[in-house]
Amino acid sequence: MPSSRRAAPAAEPAAAPGTRILKKYPNRRLYDTQTSSYITLADVKRMVLGGEDFEVRDAKTGDDLTRSILLQIILEEESGGVPMFSTPMLAQIIRFYGHSMQGMMGAMLEKNLQTFVELQSQFVGGQAPVLQNMMGTYLDQSRAMFEKLQEQMTTAGVIFPGFPPPKR
Repeated sequence: MPSSRRAAPAAEPAAAPGTRILKKYPNRRLYDTQTSSYITLADVKRMVLGGEDFEVRDAKTGDDLTRSILLQIILEEESGGVPMFSTPMLAQIIRFYGHSMQGMMGAMLEKNLQTFVELQSQFVGGQAPVLQNMMGTYLDQSRAMFEKLQEQMTTAGVIFPGFPPPKR
């Protein structure tokens, strides 16, 4: 008599407490385990905008697909009319993939975005003059940090492919 037992599903890594788990099925549908219902990318976008913590897991393997889903949302937004990223900016970002500075560039972009969000929250709090001063300082510091990084790489003999060396 053939066995009707199924293989046990792959063990899923534990999510952080309070993190909402979404499962992505092979049919490309997303299932919200909290509401026990299927959801769309628009629903995931609302979760992001609402500041909810969530993870997207492959329903079969348990692999973390969160970044992939977030990138899909960004792609939809960029295709939707008023893009945030210019073509030259996207080309610049692509040039960093596979480069030894890829991790550093990602960390720098993340830190700059975090600082911008903090400045924006101060602006919403009614501190517009303070924001204008801080924004100027922030932009000057970001530019100086990148120029210093680029100069160090040039001095070390490593030049970003596709990037011009700093002007002296």
